[in-house]
Amino acid sequence: MKLHLVCVGRLSESYLRDAAEDFSRRVQRYLPLTVTELKEEKGGKKADPGFFREREGERLLARIADETFVIALDEKGKIRTSEELADFLGQHMVQGTGELAFVIGGAYGLSDAVRQRANLVLSLSPLTFTHQMARVILFEQIYRGMTILRNEPYHNR
Repeated sequence: MKLHLVCVGRLSESYLRDAAEDFSRRVQRYLPLTVTELKEEKGGKKADPGFFREREGERLLARIADETFVIALDEKGKIRTSEELADFLGQHMVQGTGELAFVIGGAYGLSDAVRQRANLVLSLSPLTFTHQMARVILFEQIYRGMTILRNEPYHNR
């Protein structure tokens, strides 16, 4: 199974880039991972967040193959424990899912079209994180899930 992160925006802070690179390397010990970063929509003071979400949503969807299982990260999504995420990953590995695509929107979130295309809408926490921090947290949780599946010592049970 392959993992694909499709996201809006680049990591602007070096500490976020370092953490994302570290955890993405760890994830790649277990599964191939591809990251696709799309440019954020820009606007002035009278910018319309809905317009930005729609435009970014169109570009996100254009990067996802029809047969891909899509997990949209959204603060209103379902909350899973680390163990439940591990089980989810394990089930898809056993079922032979070709690709899981995780989608992270920009500063204004995801469009309705992206949420509708998603097979699962997942929340990383009831707290709100920046879309840049969400990437680091997602990679860490995927890595944690893989260590849980392999019964490795990273996750303290």
